[in-house]
Amino acid sequence: MITVEHLAKAVGEDKLPVLQDIGFQLEEGEFVVLLGGSGTGKSTLLRCLALKESWDRGNFRVDGLDIMKNAFAGKRKIRREWAYLEQNAELNPNRTALKNVLIGQSSQTPLWRMVTGMVRSDDYMGAMDELDALGLLDKAKLKTGNLSGGERQRVAIARALVHGAKVILADEPVTGLDPKTAEGVLDTLRRLCKETGLIVITVIPLELAERYATRLWVLEDGRIKHDVKGRRLTSQERLHL
Repeated sequence: MITVEHLAKAVGEDKLPVLQDIGFQLEEGEFVVLLGGSGTGKSTLLRCLALKESWDRGNFRVDGLDIMKNAFAGKRKIRREWAYLEQNAELNPNRTALKNVLIGQSSQTPLWRMVTGMVRSDDYMGAMDELDALGLLDKAKLKTGNLSGGERQRVAIARALVHGAKVILADEPVTGLDPKTAEGVLDTLRRLCKETGLIVITVIPLELAERYATRLWVLEDGRIKHDVKGRRLTSQERLHL
């Protein structure tokens, strides 16, 4: 379970509030989509949850561990078990898609593997399976520097899945993808939520959000204005988008 209480974040010299009194609980298997207009705090909320941004105040517990009071253990847990995916995926452009998936991030990968680049056959097959599921099997041996933005994003998603991420925070992960590929990515994530208990918190277009989300959060003025089960939003709820 993930519990957040009274999360607040202000930015700039003038300390303009971006997030104000955010609170929620999440269980395994939820697929949450953040909705809201520009400046409502969607990206900031994802960055705060990934501990990429400091919190001004708030309580944060994951599986019973108080992340703020147990700073070292809490940050280590988030680094190892959570994956934060930005629009521009952070990959090594000189490594192939397959190597990027296998080597992963420093917090997820044993030092010996990072130094030698060696992998087990089971790991290799698992990485190829994820790349195949995301429509990238034919790109596995290409350097990521030669891939499109959408393809690099899918490599980042495959990397998170291969390294056993329990939570994926994804800021517009299907931007730049054609409709069929975007649906394939979301189908995969939604299936994993159902089958493995993966939690996804993401920002995607409204028409896709209403189809894939198990839960919709509509943000307004840095607060969760509406927290509803995944469904078509009412005209009143859409006023805040």
